[in-house]
Amino acid sequence: MNKEILVTGAILGFLAVILGAFGAHALKNALDAEAIKTFETGVKYQMYHALLLLFVGSSSMLSSGTKSTILYLVVIGVILFSGSIYGLATNALTSFNFKKIGFVTPIGGTLLIISWGILIYKFIRLKV
Repeated sequence: MNKEILVTGAILGFLAVILGAFGAHALKNALDAEAIKTFETGVKYQMYHALLLLFVGSSSMLSSGTKSTILYLVVIGVILFSGSIYGLATNALTSFNFKKIGFVTPIGGTLLIISWGILIYKFIRLKV
């Protein structure tokens, strides 16, 4: 399980760097400043949660079940939150109207919040 979490965290981080560079360079002249800022928000949250997975995967203080729950919450949360933000920010460049699926952004954000909440709860319950 730890290896799966660490690999997933590394992949999310890898993709965040690529998407950040893409946003800063390829989208620079294609989108307005507000859309670029929105895109960067998706990248930042993806990177934050990549780092969270790297921490969770290397922690010996969390059970396998807790790690698994956090992994799934983070992956689904990043896909819904950051993924929808990427779509909304680049909406002007596509024929698909991402505003129709914008309702998934807060669902993804909620899943990310829940993953942090579980982490807080488990740390409070630690017997050290």
